[in-house]
Amino acid sequence: MKQVKDDAMKAALKAIEAVLPENAVKEALRDERFLKRLDGGGRVVLAAIGKAAWRMAKAAADTLGSRLDGGVVVTKYGHSMGEIQGLEIHEAGHPFPDENTLAGTAKALEKVKGLSEKDTVLFLVSGGGSALFEKPKDGVSLDDLISVTDQLLACGADIVEINMIRKRLSAVKGGRFAQFVAPSHVFAIVLSDVLGDRLDSIASGPAHPDSSTVREAMRIVDKYSLSMRPGLLDALKEETPKKLDNVTTVIAGSVTALCSAAEKAVRELGYVPLLVTTTLSCEARDAGAFLASMAREIRSSGNPLKPPCAVLLGGETVVHLKGKGMGGRNQELALAAAAGIRGLADTAVISVGSDGTDGPTDAAGGLVDGETVSAISGLGLDLEKILADNDSYHGLDACGCLVRTGPTGTNVNDLTILLCR
Repeated sequence: MKQVKDDAMKAALKAIEAVLPENAVKEALRDERFLKRLDGGGRVVLAAIGKAAWRMAKAAADTLGSRLDGGVVVTKYGHSMGEIQGLEIHEAGHPFPDENTLAGTAKALEKVKGLSEKDTVLFLVSGGGSALFEKPKDGVSLDDLISVTDQLLACGADIVEINMIRKRLSAVKGGRFAQFVAPSHVFAIVLSDVLGDRLDSIASGPAHPDSSTVREAMRIVDKYSLSMRPGLLDALKEETPKKLDNVTTVIAGSVTALCSAAEKAVRELGYVPLLVTTTLSCEARDAGAFLASMAREIRSSGNPLKPPCAVLLGGETVVHLKGKGMGGRNQELALAAAAGIRGLADTAVISVGSDGTDGPTDAAGGLVDGETVSAISGLGLDLEKILADNDSYHGLDACGCLVRTGPTGTNVNDLTILLCR
C-alpha cells in the first residue's frame, strides 16, 4: 500500500508545483497591453490580494524592478515569505475578514488614490481575496460581514453564491475598486479559484463588472434563510457596476492547468490518466463516495480503465455542516472515499487544496487507502460518527492520513486523484 500512497503524494505535489504563480505572472507582464502602458511613462503601483499575493507580488517586483512605484500586498496569515523591496506586506484573516483586513485594504486604497489616466494599477488577484480585501459599505460593519460569511459557509453555499452576497456589502468588491482608482487603468492578473473562471466572482470581482442582479442576491437570502438586519438588506438592493472601461484582465492560472499538470505527473509515474472533470461541484461526501465506486469498478471489471490507472477530478466541493467537529472539504472527501475503498489493495485517494489549506485547519487535505478504515477502527473510532460530526481532521490525523504541505503560494481550486496500481 505504501507505494501507491507515495505515488499519489508525488503526483499531487508535482501538479501544485507546476501552477505556482511566479512564471504565470512573469508571462502576463509580457502582454502587449501592459507593455504599452509601461511605454506611456506613467506610474505603476501594485496592489496584490489573496493567498497567492506574496508570490505574485515578488514575481512582479523582480520583473519590473525600479519601474514599479511601490504598492501593498494583503495575504493570509502565514502566507508572507518575508519583505519585498518597495512593497508593504500585510497579513490578515481568512475565511473571515478581521481588523487587519480592513487596515491592509485601507493602506492599499491610500496607495492607489489620486492616480492619473497615464498611471497603471497592477492588480494581482488570487483566491481568498474576498476575505482579505475589504472595506465595508457605509452602514455595514465588520461583524456584519463575518456573520453573513459564517452563515453562507455553514449552509453549504458555493463560492459564486457567497461572493454574490459579499460583494454587495462591500465598497471595494463587485467592480467598485476599479471605480475607486479611475481615471487610472487597472491591469489585473488573476489566478482563478472559481469554476469556469468567472471574473466577477474571483475575490468577489473588485475590478470586474458584476453580472449578478439584486433579484439573484435576494434569492440567495431566501434560499439559505440568511439572518440579516434591515440595513444589510437595503445594502444588497443597491445595484453593482455593470460596465467598466478602465480595466484589462489576464487569467494567469486555473484549475484546468492544475489538472493538466496532474495528468502529466501520474503518467510519468506509470499510470494511465483519466480526467473526469475540472468543474467538480457537489457535496464532498458524495464526491468521495463516487470516486470510491469508480475504484471498485476498476478493480472488478477494468472499466473505464485497467490498472495501473489514475482518475482525476478538479474543482471545489462543499460541506453542509451538521456536526461540531473540525475539517475541510478535501478531508471530508478523502474520508468518505476511504469508506468505499476499504479492503482494496494498491488503491489510494488523495484530495488537496492547491493553496495548502483546507477549511480552518493546518492541513491541505487527506490521503487514504484500502487500509485506512481498519486503522481508524483499530483506534476505537467510528468512521460514520466522525463523518456525521464533520470531524474529518481528527479522524484522519489519528491514523496519519492528513496531508500537510504548508501554504503553497498558489490557489487554483482543489485536486483529487484516485490511483489504482
